[in-house]
Amino acid sequence: MIETVVCMVQAAVLVAIAPLVSGTVSKLKAMMQNRPGASVIQPYRDLAKLFRKDSAVSRSCSWLFRAVPYICMASMLILAMMTPFIYTGVLAPYGGLITVVYMFTMYRFAMVLGGLEGGSTFGGMGSSREMMMSVLIEPALLLSIATMAVLTGAGTDMGDISDAVVSMGIAAVGPALVLAGCSFMITLLAENARIPFDNPTTHLELTMVHEAMLLEYSGRGLAMMELSSMMRLTLFMALLGSLFFPWGIATEPDAAALALSAAVIACKMLLIALAVAVVESVLCKSRLFKTPNLLTVSFTLSLIAMISLYIL
Repeated sequence: MIETVVCMVQAAVLVAIAPLVSGTVSKLKAMMQNRPGASVIQPYRDLAKLFRKDSAVSRSCSWLFRAVPYICMASMLILAMMTPFIYTGVLAPYGGLITVVYMFTMYRFAMVLGGLEGGSTFGGMGSSREMMMSVLIEPALLLSIATMAVLTGAGTDMGDISDAVVSMGIAAVGPALVLAGCSFMITLLAENARIPFDNPTTHLELTMVHEAMLLEYSGRGLAMMELSSMMRLTLFMALLGSLFFPWGIATEPDAAALALSAAVIACKMLLIALAVAVVESVLCKSRLFKTPNLLTVSFTLSLIAMISLYIL
């Protein structure tokens, strides 16, 4: 019973802190660029304003356009129940790595449909670009997590992998872990439309990918799309912290262990947010047709990581 409650709270925390994580990344990025930047809680204010507004929908849109925000939110909520964060136990224990990868794929597929259903030229352009990048994002994501499953021999459950890495201790650190972690970090940037793959703050029609698919949404629909996007970034960061360097995460639903884990994971999330902010401050957005080269690097790193498990 206690374990179930802890898992429910863990999933709820992942959803609740998503706007805070997004605001923290933006604040750190602004500080590095010598700007004051908005408050870290500004995303909460933006979402509250959008949720109070009605949605304006074109007459040419079908019911699918209205359903996309709910599909995106549902997929992220399910992933929140499958992701170890403060505790290695999860609310949905039957979600293996294949399920995790394809829940992210469901989110992307729904967004692409929403961009096409809007009927705008830019929505279709953003959807086509997203599908072009997804061809290389999904294999790299699957292979990097699969490397951790093979390394630990704990099966495909996210919580079991995290628990096994903690049990292995320093013995888990090696070329496979480092290479798979680097591959996952590149995938994190690509999947969440961050620089150098996309600029999440731009509305320049000729370069945007993620924002192009949201142009026709407004009000509550846009709020749900934005919140699910923030949740996706938070879930990727949580998976990076709990799978590739999970030391400090609670393996038992003990109050002291959970308190220590909460402090450790807060530091991990801040470090990952700092890393994302550094990348976005140092690099610039790459040309669209050069993004497959970056994604190929991610896939190659995860492939080498998997091969190294059988060679070393």
